[in-house]
Amino acid sequence: MGALLRRLGVYILAAWVALTVSFLLPRVVPGNPVAGAVARASQSGNCNAGCIKAIEEQLGFDVHKSLWDQYVQYLGNLAHGDLGHSWSENAPVGSLILSYLPWTLVLLGIATTVSFLGGSVVGTLIAWRRGTWADWLIPFATFFQALPYFFLGIVLVLVFGQTGTMLKWFQSLFGYDIYATTPGFTVSYVESVFGHAILPATTVILASMAGFILSIRNQVITTMDEDFVLVAQAKGLPTRTVIWYAARNALLPVVANFTIAISLIVGGQILVEIVFNYPGIGFHLYDALSKLDYTLVQGIFVVITLVVLAANLLADVVYVMLDPRARQAA
Repeated sequence: MGALLRRLGVYILAAWVALTVSFLLPRVVPGNPVAGAVARASQSGNCNAGCIKAIEEQLGFDVHKSLWDQYVQYLGNLAHGDLGHSWSENAPVGSLILSYLPWTLVLLGIATTVSFLGGSVVGTLIAWRRGTWADWLIPFATFFQALPYFFLGIVLVLVFGQTGTMLKWFQSLFGYDIYATTPGFTVSYVESVFGHAILPATTVILASMAGFILSIRNQVITTMDEDFVLVAQAKGLPTRTVIWYAARNALLPVVANFTIAISLIVGGQILVEIVFNYPGIGFHLYDALSKLDYTLVQGIFVVITLVVLAANLLADVVYVMLDPRARQAA
């Protein structure tokens, strides 16, 4: 518990810094966050001084209040779960994010799990069969690791997407067929969602699995020279058992590095959603930026930061549970 409490303190500090940055960012970037909302309100009629003041108060950019008072109001609203109001969507930011987030979490969760488990298995087999044909997989892993997410996504769209120029096997835009299906618990809707998720999920898996393959391979090769592995081989234990011993101990550094990988995968996921117009939180972040909807951008940034910190904390908990040395150090 001592080790976990220290990590929790670090994450609380990181969350406070992220919240402060999200508050200051719209106030230092060029442009007026209120101007877009005023322009939208003016389309339906004249927006007088009272209208402008109401919009400023709603968005939390009241120029008559000091920066500190705005900051205190911002933290107070967050404590009550109020992320503000989006002028471009004319809806509370919290409800909008709740409608975006499941798309991202499901796709990201499945892709990350598959890439981690698949990369661990493939990397272990490559390490165990080093010096054989399995070594030919290393250049492919290195190649995919070096590819940017957005570039790989564009290639998959051009080759396999129905909007592409070659095979046209899979749906490649949006989260479902917006013209032929209606959202709901129906077979046609589920099939459409699954079909549209294949290419985005494949992009994330191919780009992130390569890093796990190379990481676990290097760790398994190092672990295979340890005494306990040599003793297990000398005692005549089955090869499967020896591989399990080596892989289980090699996973500890990989789990420690998993926290860094989460941040990279989340960043790549945002780019993938933009490429595929996938209706997740990353695509709507890009859309809000293009509309200069700073309140929605601010809310999405806060949620992404908190989700990444929560995932990192969960990875730290798993690491402490797996490695007795971390508990003893506490």
